[in-house]
Amino acid sequence: MFKTLADAFKIKEVRNKLLLTLLLLFIYRLGCWVPIPGIDSEALGVSVEGNTFLSLLSSVSGGALSQGSFLALGVSPYITSSIIIQLLAAVIPSWQRLSKEGGADGRKKISQYTKIAALIIALAQAIGITVGFGTAGSVHLETFWNNEALCYSFIVLMLVAGAMFTVWLGEKITEIGIGNGMSLLIFVGILSSAASAILTNFQNLFVGGETTQTAAWQLVLFVVALIAIFALVVFVDGGERKVGIQYAKQMKGRRMYGGQSTYIPVRVNANGVMPIIFASALLTFPQLLLSIFDSDSSSGFAQWWNEWIGAGTWIYAILLSLLILAFAYFYTMINFDTEEISRQIQQNGGFIPGIRPGKPTAQYLSSINKRITLFGAIFLAFMALIPTLVFTAIGTGGLNSAFSATGMLIIVSVALEFNKQLEAQMMMKNYRGFLK
Repeated sequence: MFKTLADAFKIKEVRNKLLLTLLLLFIYRLGCWVPIPGIDSEALGVSVEGNTFLSLLSSVSGGALSQGSFLALGVSPYITSSIIIQLLAAVIPSWQRLSKEGGADGRKKISQYTKIAALIIALAQAIGITVGFGTAGSVHLETFWNNEALCYSFIVLMLVAGAMFTVWLGEKITEIGIGNGMSLLIFVGILSSAASAILTNFQNLFVGGETTQTAAWQLVLFVVALIAIFALVVFVDGGERKVGIQYAKQMKGRRMYGGQSTYIPVRVNANGVMPIIFASALLTFPQLLLSIFDSDSSSGFAQWWNEWIGAGTWIYAILLSLLILAFAYFYTMINFDTEEISRQIQQNGGFIPGIRPGKPTAQYLSSINKRITLFGAIFLAFMALIPTLVFTAIGTGGLNSAFSATGMLIIVSVALEFNKQLEAQMMMKNYRGFLK
């Protein structure tokens, strides 16, 4: 990957796109440190650490929420709205036709619906968080002449504006930069949170400038476990089943076409980290509602939920695993349409050796896809639970906030995808130069 980056900077067009991407990412990180007037960042940090849902939002935004900054909500509203719109597009026939047959106009309308949903979710999150901040004493009313309505309205407006500005930044990165903008924003936020957590935890391992023997072994075991987990993620992410396709020879005019052999790659983890994000978002959605309607998490139903179903409980682990399995199959059904693939193969004069074209081909691809998806879903469920147990057993459980399962999968997936898109940009430039 580093060699690819070095080669990319030698090409002017690709270098300009990389610099624009870095500039927009820098603007995003700068916005994560711009404070909102009227918020006590120190008191807010304590409130965020005591709330599982707010801690998750803060880690994804690179600690922006705990700082009470302009981009505190980050990409969370857009992710949630994307999940909701994708689920609705799978069950509403008109939206399903729009996403599959609408072409560029259909995708544009779906994108508009996603932005509208993101605005509504951002408004709900901003109201709930602001009310919670006010109850916890993290809001300075004297900044707005002790006018509670004015103070709360201003904070909500800033949070919603920051969320939509983040959406705009992500779209601009996708449009004029390299890579998926939203994924890169999440990538940068997680890396920032990881760096802060690593520094904090490593400082705690040193007492008076000297490292104890236990702390040294913890460091060694942590690094070894981290490398092993990253290697496993990269290994599974590149795993695929190649389904061979043979194209028959066809005479068109005086030319002979076809007679080639190719394959359909069926990836083990084709869904990436989306099933984990779907499952986590669904399980944390009740906490969003509780933060809006029940700001006191130390009593009542909010306390019961955090104690029995909140993150870190055994019920949460079981529900998370089951939802990951369900969403893995659901997301695969959306993205891998076996009937459409079979129809395209047949129309182009291709066939799978030993399998009849048409419906038998679709059934054959479906059976392969289901088996591969099962292994990928089990891997995701494994990654969602095992790293936390491993780091806790080693004694560095505090680093879970730095390297959570979702965070590690996102870091690896985004890095690999960014490398692929960078290589594609360089290849397009080489082709253009050859044609010229």
